[in-house]
Amino acid sequence: MENKKIKILIATHKNFQMPKDDMYIPLHVGKEGKTDLGFIGDNTGDNISSKNSSWSELTGLYWGWKNLDCDYMGLVQYRRHFMLKRKREGVFESILTQNEAAQLLDKADIILPQKRNYRMVTLEEHYNGYDFSIPSDLVNLREAIHSISPEYDKAVNEVMSRKSGHMCNMFIMKKSLLDDFCEWEFSILNALEKTIEDDRKRIIGYIAEHMLDIWIEKNGYRYVECKVALLDRKNEFDKKFDFLMRVLGFKNRRIPLN
Repeated sequence: MENKKIKILIATHKNFQMPKDDMYIPLHVGKEGKTDLGFIGDNTGDNISSKNSSWSELTGLYWGWKNLDCDYMGLVQYRRHFMLKRKREGVFESILTQNEAAQLLDKADIILPQKRNYRMVTLEEHYNGYDFSIPSDLVNLREAIHSISPEYDKAVNEVMSRKSGHMCNMFIMKKSLLDDFCEWEFSILNALEKTIEDDRKRIIGYIAEHMLDIWIEKNGYRYVECKVALLDRKNEFDKKFDFLMRVLGFKNRRIPLN
């Protein structure tokens, strides 16, 4: 197993318990103009920190892409981490270690979270069912991709018609691959941003959750899936309950049932 310099950014906007492993870098996303949390901020070096309200954790991804020197880079969130299995000591102690990450990267190009299965709806229907979404969002995404990278059109249709996907903008991959991915993704999202005329919170971040699967589908990169350690299970339960209520028609449902 080769010696791998792996760095994983933990996108956070609040104080939270952080792993001690040197692989992890807590990063205060959207730090520009905010109270200092004691973590390095995404408003240093080459950055887009001021866009955090709509770009969410992607301002952290941009910061890592432009400013980190490493062989492999990853992105997780303060309450969502990768893990191989739940250990008896507890969920925090189960968070992926540097040695475990290196072993997984010997097997594949990219580490991704386990797919979320929506079963009753496609990814496109799922996104369009959210209260914050409008039908033109994914239309504009398709148009932005087609105008910049029309060779991705087939991959877009394939991914958006699936009923499962790798969500949350979480991954670990070789930095050379990340450079290619970010060059592509941010060119698309910069074009998409010009079509969004309101100030919906985290909207670019939500739409971008589909970009990694589209990129992988087109390029055929090998990946392994990893479990996700949830450090805030109540928040995750609330999201799943909200999704169920929308599907069943009890809460502003725009998701059509197949």
